[in-house]
Amino acid sequence: MSSAIRSLSTTCVVAGGGPAGMMAGFLLARAGVDVIVCEKHKDFLRDFRGDTIHPSTLELMWELGLLDKFLARAHQEVREVTAEFGDARFRVGDFTQLPTHAKFLALMPQWDFLDFLACEARRYPKFRLLTETEAVGLMRNADRICGIRAKAGGSNIAIAAPLVIAADGRHSRMREAAGLKVRDVGSAIDVLWLRLPVEKGDPTEPVGRFGAGQVLVMIYRGDYWQCALVIPKGGLEELQRAGIAALQKRLREIAGFARDRVGTIESFDDVSLLTVGIDRLERWATDGLLCIGDAAHAMSPVGGVGINLAVQDAVAAANIVAPILLCGVAPPLGDLDRVQYRREWPARATQAFQLFVQNRILALHVARRIQPEPPAVVRVLDRVRWLRQFPARFLGLGVRPEHVCTRDCLAG
Repeated sequence: MSSAIRSLSTTCVVAGGGPAGMMAGFLLARAGVDVIVCEKHKDFLRDFRGDTIHPSTLELMWELGLLDKFLARAHQEVREVTAEFGDARFRVGDFTQLPTHAKFLALMPQWDFLDFLACEARRYPKFRLLTETEAVGLMRNADRICGIRAKAGGSNIAIAAPLVIAADGRHSRMREAAGLKVRDVGSAIDVLWLRLPVEKGDPTEPVGRFGAGQVLVMIYRGDYWQCALVIPKGGLEELQRAGIAALQKRLREIAGFARDRVGTIESFDDVSLLTVGIDRLERWATDGLLCIGDAAHAMSPVGGVGINLAVQDAVAAANIVAPILLCGVAPPLGDLDRVQYRREWPARATQAFQLFVQNRILALHVARRIQPEPPAVVRVLDRVRWLRQFPARFLGLGVRPEHVCTRDCLAG
């Protein structure tokens, strides 16, 4: 292995090519900022679980003039969300009433979303995407961070930059290297992900099914159902001890119209565990470094809002730092703190909602073995269509949705 260090320089280096990193890199390059995005994998073709593109993100695509082009990629459209208690179905969310150009939630593989952003970003001469390049450490000049250290195959790379954006996920090496303090908010549940086949005549809208001590969320993905089975925190070992037949029995009890297909889950190799955790940084920035997305606030899968919060962070960050970087100066810490000031409350509010749902509803429900009665609010939402816009607004638009304020450097 070579010990030679390759040196690069840029105006902003982004660690991580997920939704937050790719959107930040795209928007900065679009504004005329020289930017490098480091992605540790060869490409985006990996098994992501978060494949929901919410109306807030679709509205950003419209603002960028890219909505039609984006929706030309294969996707499914969700206009309504339902909940089932036993054999009774209730409509609880209606995206068609939202004040957006795309009045639906799009289901698209995350690799397609990221590839789309990469393709659009490459139109700008100041964008560089380094794949198979993993950010492993930070560079410092006195007390200020001035770049990253990365590994690409057998090579070491030093990328100097006035600003580092850490978008390297919930186990961020960048925030750890910077010594930023993380507050673990906790979670009382975990989730098992699995797939069930689609058959002719199936519904196509997502559904949350509540049975005796069980919760199963089913999301239609065209040729399969993406299913999330809620289990108590650390409950996988107990399920494994009981054996695959016991898991199949549980699924038959809760899977409704798909109950006769659970035999396709032949072993625990067909199931993947998502260890649910919620945390957030006490401070998102230090001199020369800004954390966004999961690196700043790891979200629960409740509501499927993680991608969209990450994208909103990226938009806010680009709006604030791009004009400063274009002036040829490093953003002062106070300006980096403005990103947290704008985005922390939406993140905290969303996490508070997720914690309430996880700990006060889902965890209590899976601990009991009785069939629950539909809450009064669910019955009211089903009866009054106008009210169904409010759950859709919270999930689809979120708290304080962002808008693109940076200019397009190619448009003059």
